[in-house]
Amino acid sequence: MKKIPVLAMAIACALAIGVWAGGKGETSGGSKVLYFYNWVTYIPEDVLQTFEEETGIEVILDEFASNEEMYAKLKAGGAGYDVTIPSGDFVSIMIREDMLQPIDMSKVPNFKYLDPEFLSKITFDPGSRYSVPFFAGAAGITVNTRQVPAFEKSWKIFTRDDLKGRMTMLDDMREVMGDALKFLGYSVNTKNPKELEAAKQVVSLWRDKIVKFDAETFGPAFARGEFWVVQGYVENVFTELDEALAQDARFFIPDEGGPMYLDSMVILKGAKNVENAYKFINFISRPDINARIADFLTIPSLNTEGRKLMKEKTAYSYEDLKRCEFKEDLGRDVELYESIWHEIRIGK
Repeated sequence: MKKIPVLAMAIACALAIGVWAGGKGETSGGSKVLYFYNWVTYIPEDVLQTFEEETGIEVILDEFASNEEMYAKLKAGGAGYDVTIPSGDFVSIMIREDMLQPIDMSKVPNFKYLDPEFLSKITFDPGSRYSVPFFAGAAGITVNTRQVPAFEKSWKIFTRDDLKGRMTMLDDMREVMGDALKFLGYSVNTKNPKELEAAKQVVSLWRDKIVKFDAETFGPAFARGEFWVVQGYVENVFTELDEALAQDARFFIPDEGGPMYLDSMVILKGAKNVENAYKFINFISRPDINARIADFLTIPSLNTEGRKLMKEKTAYSYEDLKRCEFKEDLGRDVELYESIWHEIRIGK
């Protein structure tokens, strides 16, 4: 998933502690630092500041733009981080590669606020033995309604001749292939060659109508009016828009559904500041803090108490996510996806 530029948070939230605060205070001895490897600006700066103020632990933040980037850096020896936030399919890969420490849930009491219905759907780490859910969401479509006043809430929008040259889709194999698979009524995790070939034909039709596959610049380009329809994460688009432009933009998750992500907090094997990592994960799972992050991202919260504290309207609902499906680790079958994606990209 691609994350977003930082927005200003409401001043009234800046020092909110709430009934779940669990008390301020410095750590009793030991390190006063946490090395955090996160998606690009996935957490508002003032939330990290609040953590530092409450605990005396300094957060040293590095950022990545994709699961692949994060994974490659860690596998290449980019050690030194305590906590990172991979998506579900990469959690399972990292478990298999023995890259994660098991989670001691006695040190994450705020885990109890996570939605049990959602937790029951997790297959990449059953029982949350190695991970604590952070946020879930899905890519969708943003439309400039001034230029495109009428449209179906469907992936079919990418077949429209009148919009040719004014649309982009993500440069992301699992997302785009998953969109086509769901459009056809198949699983985003299928390993059936016939279903994948059918999805290839659908994506090839879309490719002929879009300008490019783009995972980085579609938000600013939409804001400049270059593109009228873009696939991507709502955060990446709406943080680029002023109030007037935002009024003309509509985001939706297509009726057919699509892939969805669950980003989870994990403690890396070899972490030097494990106790600080637990303090951080429990802090982020606190309802008032979770609500602040959800308001910042404008996406639904998985925290049952945090939902009650949110102040902003979300771009889509928890119900919308029920039409979507988690991406799972494909194992060696990912090579079939990669082959098809390569053929799509070169127009074969």
